[in-house]
Amino acid sequence: MHESVNAVPRQWASINELCDLVRETSFAIHRYHRSGHLEKVYENALAHRLRKLGLDVKQQHPLAVYDEDGTALGEFFADLFVENCLVVELKACRAVAEEHVAQLLGYLRASRIETGLLVNFGAAKLQIRKYLLTQERP
Repeated sequence: MHESVNAVPRQWASINELCDLVRETSFAIHRYHRSGHLEKVYENALAHRLRKLGLDVKQQHPLAVYDEDGTALGEFFADLFVENCLVVELKACRAVAEEHVAQLLGYLRASRIETGLLVNFGAAKLQIRKYLLTQERP
């Protein structure tokens, strides 16, 4: 596991501030582009605008998946990985489904990253939810 994962960069007082910035930027994108585009368009737009704000944003970033004993099993690709501590999963569908939530929670659990945002640009009204998954430590 990388040392930087889950460590909130110094410029952010908390992960909440970072999530708020991603949320505000997502609203601005949805207000301008509305619904109807492919997920990749929204991914590019959010990455572009967050980078303009000076954030470190990685698109389709591979993150390791670990077993309970710490063995690396493979990887998944986060739509966006922001400031090395926040997974952002994007959707462009009519409504968020249970499997979308399960996907993000699975990513968080398997990669041992605590915070994720699920953002759906496909609905008439932007849908965004924050998920926090703390790991039990022995």
